[in-house]
Amino acid sequence: MTQLTEVTVDELKHLISDRALSGETMLLNMGPQHPSTHGVLRLLLELDGEEIISCIPDIGFLHTGIEKNMEAKTYEKAAVMTDRLDYLNTIGNTMVYSMAVEKLVGLDVPPRAQAIRVILAELQRIASHLVWLATSALDLAAMSVFLYCFRERELILDILELCSGQRMMTTFNRPGGLWRDVPAEFEDAVRNVLKTFPKRFDQYEALLTENPLFIDRTKGIGVISAEEALAIGMTGSSLRGSGVPYDIRKVRPYMGYEQYDFEVPVRTEGDVYARYVVRVQEMRQSLRIIEQALDKLPSGPVRSNNRKFVPPPRSELGHSMEAVIHHFKLWTEGFPAPEESVYVSVESPRGELGVFLEGDGSAKPYRVYWRTPSFDNLQALPRLAQGHLVADVVAIIGSVDIVLGDVDR
Repeated sequence: MTQLTEVTVDELKHLISDRALSGETMLLNMGPQHPSTHGVLRLLLELDGEEIISCIPDIGFLHTGIEKNMEAKTYEKAAVMTDRLDYLNTIGNTMVYSMAVEKLVGLDVPPRAQAIRVILAELQRIASHLVWLATSALDLAAMSVFLYCFRERELILDILELCSGQRMMTTFNRPGGLWRDVPAEFEDAVRNVLKTFPKRFDQYEALLTENPLFIDRTKGIGVISAEEALAIGMTGSSLRGSGVPYDIRKVRPYMGYEQYDFEVPVRTEGDVYARYVVRVQEMRQSLRIIEQALDKLPSGPVRSNNRKFVPPPRSELGHSMEAVIHHFKLWTEGFPAPEESVYVSVESPRGELGVFLEGDGSAKPYRVYWRTPSFDNLQALPRLAQGHLVADVVAIIGSVDIVLGDVDR
């Protein structure tokens, strides 16, 4: 049994039962260095034998102070820090931040940039779900699924590298559009994904969906009702697995999502298996969106022509001194934003990802606050784990799909 100091016991008295304080039940630390907590998450488990009486998440081991650090940078320079929040959704992070800046200063985004943002965001969603499926399956000893998922993820990371030069920390979205246009090889690479992935998804489901061992480890495990999930503030696939069809792409469309035909997968069981089925179906829906966006990808610029907020094209720097001066001033001094506040949200692979941005008339934001889905979804863990066995905790954590950089900030 873990030895707790007197101070720690005093802090925990209101969280654990009298049975734990008297020694009738066991207090067990799980993490923060544990392969199945999906990051530096510490869980304090109160056990009666192998049954979980209570589960207390302990976060903060990865706190980076990104929000305050962003407030010390100009609006343009702060964009690079957004990649470091949820490292599995870097495209979505930079997109929602760019959208907040655009809303704050009234900056337009060209149609071609909007379509490319959608394509890359959906590719990123698939890549994130592949990591979720790979690691969650590995937690339950499904080694082959882990290898297959990372095989497919490489194709998506190759596309991100093709566009931005980086596999993960791309910072490809910028206020007003994109860093640059996609290369000529982009369409063929995305078409290859559209052609290849449906059969690969079939492989995953052939290994898991009807597998009796997988069903035993997931069905009826970690159940949460729609009412409980809404009360906690859950969003994303975890909420849709409990029967609530809430998807910001449908409820509050952005970047032209209203023009794409896709469905919002929903299950009503609210268990680990339901959350698995929802995410697998979501990957198929993302392919539908990507194909539609690619088929009608418009031509034209990929960044606003509003020179008050957007640097001049690189092609002008070699023959225009005015462009050089303008570029220099934007990158050294930035641009001022009005004394207003905005909130913008998108549907990340984990749920509602929002940015509250407040300007004070200077070139740096007065306040940056992130509403991250992993933080809110993690609150469900005590409810999900209660009454189950210790062995079920790894399946439950994986089904919530948290990223600790998304939690701690």
